[in-house]
Amino acid sequence: MTMSWNRRDFLKNTSAATLAAMAAGIPLTNLLSSCNTKSNNATADTVILLWMAGGMAHTDTFDPKKYTPFTKGMQANSVLSTFKSVPTILDGINFSEGLESIGKVMDKGTLIRSYVAADMGHILHSRHQYHWHTCYKPPQSVLAPHIGSWIAKELGPLNPVIPAFIDIGQRFTLGEAEELKAFHTAGFLGNEFGPFLIPDPSGGLESVQPPVGMSSSRFEKRNKLYYDLISKSPMGEYGSDYQKESLKRSMEQAYILLKSPEAKAFDLSQEPKEIYDIYNTGKFGLGCLMARRLTEQGARFISVTTEYEPFKGWDTHDNGYTRLIEMKKQIDGPVAQLIKDLEKSGRLDRTLVILASEFSRDMMVEGRPDAKVQEQVDQPDIIQDIKNYGMHRHFTDGCSMLMFGGGIKKGGVYGKTADERPCKTIENPIVIDQVHQSIYHALGIAPDTNYLVEKRPFYTTPDGLGKPVMDLFS
Repeated sequence: MTMSWNRRDFLKNTSAATLAAMAAGIPLTNLLSSCNTKSNNATADTVILLWMAGGMAHTDTFDPKKYTPFTKGMQANSVLSTFKSVPTILDGINFSEGLESIGKVMDKGTLIRSYVAADMGHILHSRHQYHWHTCYKPPQSVLAPHIGSWIAKELGPLNPVIPAFIDIGQRFTLGEAEELKAFHTAGFLGNEFGPFLIPDPSGGLESVQPPVGMSSSRFEKRNKLYYDLISKSPMGEYGSDYQKESLKRSMEQAYILLKSPEAKAFDLSQEPKEIYDIYNTGKFGLGCLMARRLTEQGARFISVTTEYEPFKGWDTHDNGYTRLIEMKKQIDGPVAQLIKDLEKSGRLDRTLVILASEFSRDMMVEGRPDAKVQEQVDQPDIIQDIKNYGMHRHFTDGCSMLMFGGGIKKGGVYGKTADERPCKTIENPIVIDQVHQSIYHALGIAPDTNYLVEKRPFYTTPDGLGKPVMDLFS
């Protein structure tokens, strides 16, 4: 039976896991596991995750169905897509109107139309995002590492000055902040493998520079004071020696970056205006530009998010149609330009780019047809107002993803969803442990990589059973 967890349960258990991870000793490599090193068969060196936070509707983006334009008095159940279909560069494959630029670069990647999100009872965005990014359903007795942290730990930095794991675009000063923090962590692997956070790429240079007007001596004093404060924090008092040393190394790495020439990668003003303007659709677009610049400087894993903020962005509980017009403007040009720039520089072949979301949306079904959950949106059967015209309920049974570069098949299409409601996966379902192991496979990370934590092996995917989807690769 699927347990139903509410927000308070989620926070209570993840907080307990955080303290457990701090107190734990060094995770020991399991001597029975495969060697935790990069394989000679790796097809990628770097990963860029483009995260569509909030639930991107597949039928209104990369898997359009029959289009029904808005009219007052229309039947809600008759609406499968609220945008027209437009052709892509691939014969017979259409995208939703507003994504024409991405459609023109699909000969360089693979479209996945059959991702199936997990059943976890009452749907909470932060729990599904936790599951997608860690491969573990919350709550866990051990704080599970983010996929970027696993990659940073196993492969290390390509450039010792540039943080191996960089997260761009997510603030933690808004709704569900603590839940979001729960998976933006390296967990038991240690702080040095956690994300270097850049909430706003337009001010990225400020993240790697002392404040204006601060002298070197004053900065040194502040740095020492910060070390003193950390020593008196819960980590300093209760953390294991391993966790304390890991935190110290993460602070030292950040300090080195402050004084390095590579810090200029965070300065978007150095970009030619004609390129900058293509990316400048907002925080996400500029985040794509920064990801490209950081890839050039040797970043290992970069996440760029449209940012999760309840009832904004892709979190369309109402006004789905009008909201998606704006969201498509934010992502279409920058994503396509990122792929073109990486290809032009010769880096796309060794850079795996993934575009994904925690689940999809539908106008009528909450959850999936055979596992419906409590409805969170009051969707009228007869639509009189355009605010009700759109995909407003959470749908987990058919989601779209894109993958480019890093050994991924060019011009590929994987999986299929039904053309009639419920537009669920009907061919080649893919779940999160397969997604993670496909990424690890591209990077050459052994599928049974694990560490002993609390005297039991903790794998990159639950029980080490995840398998890569080889049909995604060329």
